[in-house]
Amino acid sequence: MSQAPVRVSPLIKLGRWSLLLVGIAYGAAHQSRLSKKEEKVREIEAQQKVVRDAKLAEEKKRNAEAEIRALEALSKPASKH
Repeated sequence: MSQAPVRVSPLIKLGRWSLLLVGIAYGAAHQSRLSKKEEKVREIEAQQKVVRDAKLAEEKKRNAEAEIRALEALSKPASKH
């Protein structure tokens, strides 16, 4: 046999709803604050990426030139034989 549902006090209901709404408001504010912080971090990373990509391109170019010189050095003695 099931018992009749317990009546919850209106004060308890008010407290529950109030805490729920406060939690939702806090979560929205916290998310907004974190989003702004992350946006700033992404802007800084984007600026650093340009510099990093330029350095990588220059290093890749130097490595390619060094490899070409090394291959030329290897191929010259072979052609004398």
